[in-house]
Amino acid sequence: MGFTMGLNFVLLLVMVATNILSLYHLSSTVQSPNPPPPVPVPDHLLRQLNTIRATINHLTRHNPSSSSSTAEPSSAVPRDLILHSQIGPIASSCHNHPDLLHRYMNYTPFSTCPYDPDLQETLILNGCHPLPRRRCFSRTPSKPPSSLPLTHFPTSLPDSGVIWNKYSCKSFACLSQNNPTGFDLNAQRSSLQKYTSELDLPLTQFMQLAKSANSPIRLGIDIGGGTGTFAALMKKSYNVTMLTTTMNVNAPYNEAVALRGLVPLHVPLQQRFPVFDGTMDLVRCGRAVNRWIPLSVMEFMFYDVDRVLRGGGYLWVDRFFSKAVDLEKIYGPLIGKLGYKKVKWAVANKTDPSGLKHGEVYLSALLQKPVSKS
Repeated sequence: MGFTMGLNFVLLLVMVATNILSLYHLSSTVQSPNPPPPVPVPDHLLRQLNTIRATINHLTRHNPSSSSSTAEPSSAVPRDLILHSQIGPIASSCHNHPDLLHRYMNYTPFSTCPYDPDLQETLILNGCHPLPRRRCFSRTPSKPPSSLPLTHFPTSLPDSGVIWNKYSCKSFACLSQNNPTGFDLNAQRSSLQKYTSELDLPLTQFMQLAKSANSPIRLGIDIGGGTGTFAALMKKSYNVTMLTTTMNVNAPYNEAVALRGLVPLHVPLQQRFPVFDGTMDLVRCGRAVNRWIPLSVMEFMFYDVDRVLRGGGYLWVDRFFSKAVDLEKIYGPLIGKLGYKKVKWAVANKTDPSGLKHGEVYLSALLQKPVSKS
């Protein structure tokens, strides 16, 4: 029954696609004594039609006749056939980048996936997520580590746990030397534990605030968490489980998080968090959340933060930077729309060359979601 419905659905797609193609031809034809040569059909339309035809061929090749299907129970249809007859999910934004999508989907099913992390990152950052490649086997390092770190702050991470082909650095030591802020596992540790300016919120102070408000911290998400140092410290010091969203932009951030025994989420900022509503005690926005993010994406992200936070949970904005005038007129009101209680709201000048040139400021804020919303 479900199989026949699937086939009928695909046939409906063909009818719609054929009508669209016909309308395209009609709209491209001028009724005149000397009509111009026909306009060629765009490649993306042809590719979509070919995909639909291939799906129909696949279904009809295995689909039993109507008479036999009525006589046999639906359980007689092989489960793997039903699985492979389904069209895999694809984000609508993928269609906005047909050339990249065509390169990404140019692979041999049931074989090893092409190794193209740079292409994957580009697609994901452009909103093509989840990625549509489904029927190949992911590559793994040729010589995986014989042992994995048993602590969240190891002295070093095993280089053999990463495929380094696409990166300029070929080891974690190289990354630590060239990008100490991101790959020195202890670099952020001290900054999260001490108070040096009004922008700081030491973890001990945050946990005490949550305790005094009778709002226990057990689960959370660290947005743009890099190599997972915040999650590591929360787990080590307070047994809090943090999910770390991070991207592999020019470096293996996801692998670094996983090698530390933590959970990386390979999702962009515009992606809906893959957790259920009202289940998180804390969402932290690190320095990856800043003025360079399109305003529409940031608004979507903050409303999704509200979706996943439970009543009484906390939104921690850690050193968000923007132009001072934009913070006052755009980002402050945007955050204010959430209607959260301001536990901390500190603004200070960004004193590096870029900050001085553009009149930028930092914002550190701790906001508590109302216990109940009706």
